[in-house]
Amino acid sequence: MFSRLTRPRAIAVCALPVAALFATAVFAPLPFSVAQPGMTANVLGDNKGAEVITISGAPARDTRGQLRMTTIEATSPDTRVSLPDVIDSWFRTDQAVMPRDAVYPDGDSVKEIERHNEEQMKESQDAATQAALGYLGLNAKDVEVSLKLADVGGPSAGLLFSLGIIDKLDGDGSGGDLTGGRVIAGTGTIAADGTIGAVGGVALKTQAARRDGASVFLVPKAECGDARAELPKGLRLIPVTTLKSTVSSLVALETGKGSVPSC
Repeated sequence: MFSRLTRPRAIAVCALPVAALFATAVFAPLPFSVAQPGMTANVLGDNKGAEVITISGAPARDTRGQLRMTTIEATSPDTRVSLPDVIDSWFRTDQAVMPRDAVYPDGDSVKEIERHNEEQMKESQDAATQAALGYLGLNAKDVEVSLKLADVGGPSAGLLFSLGIIDKLDGDGSGGDLTGGRVIAGTGTIAADGTIGAVGGVALKTQAARRDGASVFLVPKAECGDARAELPKGLRLIPVTTLKSTVSSLVALETGKGSVPSC
């Protein structure tokens, strides 16, 4: 036998599972990471007490200015990101919500992800060295380049590594500095043939760059729109596609001769 519920009691009974579902949805972990502007490092200088770029087999130049690689800091792979975290970050310009699998390989453990990022960094460093020496017409058998950057993984510093090697060995090609004495930041993967690839998170990286004194930011051309979205005041964007054209843009910026592309 079933007793009939009054309308108020029926509503109350129905509301209980709805409230429980809502509470579960609010606090349940979601497949997202929350990212913010990370550290930057001058590849022409030292990082945590060690020179980032060390060259042997060829004379290295004393350089002025800075070439700062940029990063984002994302919540760790095992961090529980809930709906309130997503909503809070959605309305902030200094944070971004990104699909977890866009930041980390899907399904891997924290240690596996760290190993993967380290491998990507090593591959990026090798490609950056090949691209830079190839641009300069130097043989890797004669010139040895060592790249060290603590606590940073992934391939997005490739472009800045290549530019740093070129600046230390040849500068602007005419006795001056590739930076023109400026603080120049940027991001981009690089292949051994000098092709520059997109990386993601550029809107946050521009903020990190400006925070650390950069006035120019090198951005993969395909990501110009993302870089403009939250562009800090006083930061000039230069789109890049190849190592050769990037060097040409920096030389033009320094000398005032030739055109400098813009986003």
